[in-house]
Amino acid sequence: MAKQAQHERPLAQNRKASHDYYILDTVEAGVALTGTEIKSVRAGRINLKDGFAQIKNGEAWLMNVHISEYTQGNRFNHDPLRNRKLLLHKKQIVRLANETSGKGITLVPLKVYLKNGFAKVLIGVAQGKHSYDKRETIKRRDQEREIRRTLKNYN
Repeated sequence: MAKQAQHERPLAQNRKASHDYYILDTVEAGVALTGTEIKSVRAGRINLKDGFAQIKNGEAWLMNVHISEYTQGNRFNHDPLRNRKLLLHKKQIVRLANETSGKGITLVPLKVYLKNGFAKVLIGVAQGKHSYDKRETIKRRDQEREIRRTLKNYN
């Protein structure tokens, strides 16, 4: 059990996604990476902050995700911001394309982790929040924290 949890420890997380979006659904996808990219990912040198996924010509692509160049790489090192293909079944791609056809729905990478030696990305089907929704979420979180603190002191 502990061995499996070790493999799925996130190498990178998009913490801003839960603040900016309502996550409606999640899908696990593999990522087609080059040799130096996977070495950088294993070192944790990946940034999901501005990343998104897109369906183009029946294929899923991970866009704007920064994977730093591998420090021991040579002239065949990768481009840090290149588009990377997501490895999904055709039915999953069609379902994601149908879900994102609605207004305000997008695909956001939530976290990257290793599973059985392969890099996986958790893609979230997300709907954008308005600024007043974000304030409401922060307010609710602060209230819950205050309640927990009061109960802890009471007991």
